[in-house]
Amino acid sequence: MSRPVVVGVDDSDESLAAVDWAADEAAARDTGLRLVNASQWQEHQLQAVKPSRETRTDREQSLLGAMEERVRARQSGVVMATEEVEDAPARALLAAAGSDADLLVLGSTGLGTVGGFIVGSVGQEVVAEAKHPVVLVRPDYGDREAGAGAPGGDARRKVVLGLDVRDVQDELLDFAFAFAERHAVPLHIVHTWHHPGLHRHAEAAGHGGPDPGTKAERESALSDAVRPYRDRFPGVKVSEEAAPGRAASHLVHAASDAGLVVVGRRAASGAHIGSVTHAVIHHARCPVAVVPHA
Repeated sequence: MSRPVVVGVDDSDESLAAVDWAADEAAARDTGLRLVNASQWQEHQLQAVKPSRETRTDREQSLLGAMEERVRARQSGVVMATEEVEDAPARALLAAAGSDADLLVLGSTGLGTVGGFIVGSVGQEVVAEAKHPVVLVRPDYGDREAGAGAPGGDARRKVVLGLDVRDVQDELLDFAFAFAERHAVPLHIVHTWHHPGLHRHAEAAGHGGPDPGTKAERESALSDAVRPYRDRFPGVKVSEEAAPGRAASHLVHAASDAGLVVVGRRAASGAHIGSVTHAVIHHARCPVAVVPHA
């Protein structure tokens, strides 16, 4: 059995969606699921109206029990563990994942008819600090394709990966191809670029590699970057897109009918998420996987 999936649990709709997504993914990976609740999840309460420690413990145990039942009803074969931690939620989740988890899953509040996420301070802190991929899940996971609460849900749809051919990161390709293979869905890989003058400025600042040049050259560079993974994952149907324009806009558009969009975060940048990743996690309508890389 591979390393477990860790999911943050509270009593919100987005947490229910995150638990559903995490249960489906744990089943697909044939691994365990760890449900983590932090007793300080409800913040900014006046001391006078805060419930006692005993009351909080009873409430959290009841919540974790209800989530266990939800997972059993959805994915009966998944082995579960629960953890109640008296700590701030971001710190609790990061500690719970530790070195033995494979994936962190969080719920993110939807923006309703506008679409996209509201990613609160907990989600942003976890994304910025996690050593593992983090998946952010909207409250309507499963509703968009298969009906409310139906196993599979968005996971049946294509995977979208944003890839910079000037700075190819194996971690992103590994994650996206492996997910697509597990769920038997196609993978769409997107590379974009701005006006050449902007790239020259970026290179002068030390960002990225040499500009691949013309559209044909960029398409060739993208194909070269992806080819080893096509060979490693022959069962994955892959499409590639190289187009001028803003990366976030292209990725959000491509993800409009996706089950997952995969973006990167440079681990060495500290708490900085990056402008493209920041935009995608706030505006994509499907779950978003943020994969840390060197």
